[in-house]
Amino acid sequence: MTVQRVGVGIDFGTTNTAAAIYDGARVSLITLDAPAQIMPSATYIDSELKTLTGQAAIDRYIADNVGRTVELVPEVIGESTLVVGDPDPEGRRPVETLTKRVYGQPVRDCGLKGRLFRGVKRLLGDPNVRRLMVFDHPFRLVALITPILLHVRRDIELAIGPISHASVGHPVKFEGRDPHRDKLALSRLGEAYGHAGIKEHKFYPEPIAAAVSYLAAHPEAAERIVLTVDFGGGTLDFCVLRARAADFDVVATHGVALGGDHIDQRLFRTLLFPALGKGEIWRRRGFDKQEIETRFPFDDYEDLLLNWAVTYLLNQNKYTTPMMDCIAQGGPAAHKFRRLRELIQQNLSYTVFQSIKDFKAALSSSDEAVLDIPEIDIEIRLTRRDFEALIGDLLQQFEQGVDETLAKSGMGVDSIDLVLRTGGSSLIPAVRRILEERFPGRVVEHDPFTSVAAGLAIADFRGYRFG
Repeated sequence: MTVQRVGVGIDFGTTNTAAAIYDGARVSLITLDAPAQIMPSATYIDSELKTLTGQAAIDRYIADNVGRTVELVPEVIGESTLVVGDPDPEGRRPVETLTKRVYGQPVRDCGLKGRLFRGVKRLLGDPNVRRLMVFDHPFRLVALITPILLHVRRDIELAIGPISHASVGHPVKFEGRDPHRDKLALSRLGEAYGHAGIKEHKFYPEPIAAAVSYLAAHPEAAERIVLTVDFGGGTLDFCVLRARAADFDVVATHGVALGGDHIDQRLFRTLLFPALGKGEIWRRRGFDKQEIETRFPFDDYEDLLLNWAVTYLLNQNKYTTPMMDCIAQGGPAAHKFRRLRELIQQNLSYTVFQSIKDFKAALSSSDEAVLDIPEIDIEIRLTRRDFEALIGDLLQQFEQGVDETLAKSGMGVDSIDLVLRTGGSSLIPAVRRILEERFPGRVVEHDPFTSVAAGLAIADFRGYRFG
């Protein structure tokens, strides 16, 4: 077994990225976004195709886009040529033609200064997503995450000098249950690490890495059965280990496509959609001047609202006309549609999601919180009990994940000696309560945002492999 002088671990997450080093005695976290050690997994590409990463990418996106009125213009998709005038059979006179440009749907945002990409990790296993268009240039997914990994490598090298190796994390399961998706995701992720100059990268499951960092810091946990629950922004991962004096055996791993991002979208749907016009009546005059009443077609808006990076596409006539009709008809619902108009025209979808994340965090420390979005005149008060009711089915998925992990391990609840709770979504009180009720007195919180990076550094130093 080859032992590295310094172990390097990189946890590239759906929401955030962390990195650590281990010298055989001590784990040190790397400062990635000075002065912070946790960096948002974000890439911003401007109209000149220059790239920013981390918090700087988010700050630039907000400065360039939030509050900017979006105006879509049609793109030229071809040309048509018509013959005009009488033809000359003898060919002595040139044929007179008229060439016109053919325009497609107005989907190009002429004022867009840059595109922000977050959560790209969730797309890596999707064979249908090969390239994303950025200012008429097709970018492979690998090209969108490589700048983040290059940023990480450079910051590590500032701390310890040149590197070419690292243990790098991956979820037990990327989105979906198809094993071919996992293979594709790992292939794309490995290619990105290679382009970032980390040629000798070894993949290691994230929940096992979290357990490794705990066991290294708590040798008294030897001879115990350990369940790790890693609930992050994009995925929910589990593993069961049998810890021994100086090593461990992996008994089972399990992964579920459930994360904090899914909870954020649930809050958006449940709390904000009704305040933006969902369920309201759309009245307008038909061709025979008879008044027509139908439910406002909010379903047509939902996916684009939930995917903040493309919300600007709602600035098209087929979306704005019904919205403006509902504003013009007046009444109590008009205020809701004004909010929807502001959100769309001012490109506020990202700001809304950040407010939801802050709101969710507040409910982890308080019994009640307010979702305050002054940009669209939203103020919604919610109790923690009501929040838990809103995500009840997602919490059931969490419990089912625990059951499936135990079933795969062949162990019952009483066989588990220690439960490690890590990942940002593990801070949700309902998640803590579910685990405490199942494993009373055996649950510990373990470095929610850095446990994986630390464990990966230790795994790299000790030469651990999996699979």
